[in-house]
Amino acid sequence: MVEEREQRRKQWSGVKGASAMSSILKETALLEDTNNESFWMPGNYQRTVKRTQGSFQVCNELVACFQERARVERQYAQHLSDWSSKWKPLVENSPLYGSLLQAWQCFLTSADRLSELHSSICKSLVSEDGDRVKTWQKETFHKKMFCGFRESQDLESGFSRAQKPWAKRLKKLEKARGNFHKAARKEQAARDREAHAQGNPDIAIEKQRKIQEQREETEEETKKMRLRYEKVLEEVSRYAPRYMEEMECIFDQSQEEERKRISFLKQAFLSIHRHLDITNNDSVKAVYSELHHVIMSINEQEDLRWWRNHRGPGMPTDWPQFQDYAPVEKPKKEKRPMEVKEPLERNVMIGGVKVRALYDYVGQEPDELSFKAGETFLKIEDEDDQGWCRGIKDDGKEGLYPANYIEVVL
Repeated sequence: MVEEREQRRKQWSGVKGASAMSSILKETALLEDTNNESFWMPGNYQRTVKRTQGSFQVCNELVACFQERARVERQYAQHLSDWSSKWKPLVENSPLYGSLLQAWQCFLTSADRLSELHSSICKSLVSEDGDRVKTWQKETFHKKMFCGFRESQDLESGFSRAQKPWAKRLKKLEKARGNFHKAARKEQAARDREAHAQGNPDIAIEKQRKIQEQREETEEETKKMRLRYEKVLEEVSRYAPRYMEEMECIFDQSQEEERKRISFLKQAFLSIHRHLDITNNDSVKAVYSELHHVIMSINEQEDLRWWRNHRGPGMPTDWPQFQDYAPVEKPKKEKRPMEVKEPLERNVMIGGVKVRALYDYVGQEPDELSFKAGETFLKIEDEDDQGWCRGIKDDGKEGLYPANYIEVVL
């Protein structure tokens, strides 16, 4: 890296003009950033792994988004209904009449029908579209016991397994490159010292010989590091196709899962669009078609004729005429035959039988008794065909009660 920067510095020193130097700096920085952000660099597959978590969150936000839209639809439906209810009595009592009144009333009935439509849109967004997304989300994303999703873990394991050997080789290559550049810097420094020492009478011959030996040693070390660097680089280059194949295999799996998610969300959006797009709704077309028909049916001649016949000169009138006096005879009252009520046969018990209430009972009719569980009174008449008995309480109140609500006290 140091040698590369030195080479760039030399290039920049030969470039005339600050604008040209600035352009080279930007291009170099962009190249480094692109390389660092590359999918092939260690750890950068995490963006693909995190896409699963992002898709799960998108489902939550999608449901919340259109639940809020459903509330808007419900509120709009309620406003339409309230508006119609408020104005109906006012319109009915307005001075308008005939076809003009019918047209005004049609606006209100249309609002009622639109209110029902928007209420149905609200229900569809929540119970159909919202439930559909939630069900798909539950079936597609499988949560782990502690955190994350199984799908993310599978991708993480696959990418990590494929990248681990590559990351080791890159690390080894980086080390070999660093050693080579370090040796090259030492060699360059030794060459500079040797060039400075040659022809300098102030430096002894022995010292110049030692400087030359140091330069030769650094040259050998540089060659050695270069060979090692080239060997590691060759090894990395040979492994690159296998690494790319394994990484792309895992990436293709992720892409297929994402394709399914995109396809589902597209269908979900289409369903939401179908529910919200009332421009092609037959019922909406019918509402406004009928409203337009009623408005176009306003007929001033018919309305004026109606007013003439019901509020004007066309109304029928009983004009005054001479009426002779005719006495009115009072109708005689007819005597009604008296109804003879046949006495009801009762199986009356002399003295009665003491009974105890098993449950609370509240009389539904005036001739029925009311009592609490555990209360005692006398049964004075046996059970009839309908399952009722007659009894009398201590306060003298007499009435009917269900026979299965009491037991005889022995």
